[in-house]
Amino acid sequence: MQTNDLTIELRGDEEQIALITLNRPTKRNALNDGLVLAIRDIFQGMPHSVRAAVIHGNGDHFCAGLDLSELSERNAAAGVHHSRMWHHALDQVERGPVPVVAALHGAVVGGGLELASACHIRVADASAFFALPEGSRGIFVGGGGSVRIPRLIGAARMADMMFTGRVLGAEEGERVGLAQYLVPQGTALEKALELATRIASNAPLTNYALMQALPRIADQTADHGFFTEALISAIVQDAPEAKARVREFLEGRGPKVKKQ
Repeated sequence: MQTNDLTIELRGDEEQIALITLNRPTKRNALNDGLVLAIRDIFQGMPHSVRAAVIHGNGDHFCAGLDLSELSERNAAAGVHHSRMWHHALDQVERGPVPVVAALHGAVVGGGLELASACHIRVADASAFFALPEGSRGIFVGGGGSVRIPRLIGAARMADMMFTGRVLGAEEGERVGLAQYLVPQGTALEKALELATRIASNAPLTNYALMQALPRIADQTADHGFFTEALISAIVQDAPEAKARVREFLEGRGPKVKKQ
């Protein structure tokens, strides 16, 4: 599956890893409507063999945000529909068929940070920098960032980035929660593929529960969350693959947790 601006490559002997590449390097992989819709379509039509995905950007940057050169003037109604299109597309990343790892380098800015925040794990290399310049441009985030980014770093930190145009480097971004891994420059993709391979080896129903149930439980009251957890735990452990893995561990054939 391929468009001019987005490609997907299946990796591994059983094609379990999907490597998805933003391919507009001369535009710093800025997001136009066609690219956003292509992201939606790739996740909606993900091959059945895939059990984890990696998103990265071709060239020197992950994604520099919205392509302002293609931004057309819209009235309020059209603006709402445009934002909802982004919401639907990035929902396919966050709540789609497989866990997604983002390999971040260079600019992770505006809509690029919104895309990264829809992924489940973010790996930043030392060249990555994070910013939300919408405040200085007289606009507001519209791709779900006001919901997802505060869940990572808090509303006050996000407001600071938008009020002041503050740019966070890779180390500070990792420290505040915009990335879970910080790696040397040029190695984000390698680390992301390593993590995706590990994730793909999990029981599929466990991965699905982590993607779908965990964020919803976080939004529930404690009492509702405990009950939802009980239901999901019972369903997941009843899967044949889960029973086989537990049996392997009890019989001494399964891997043990070791200090890394």
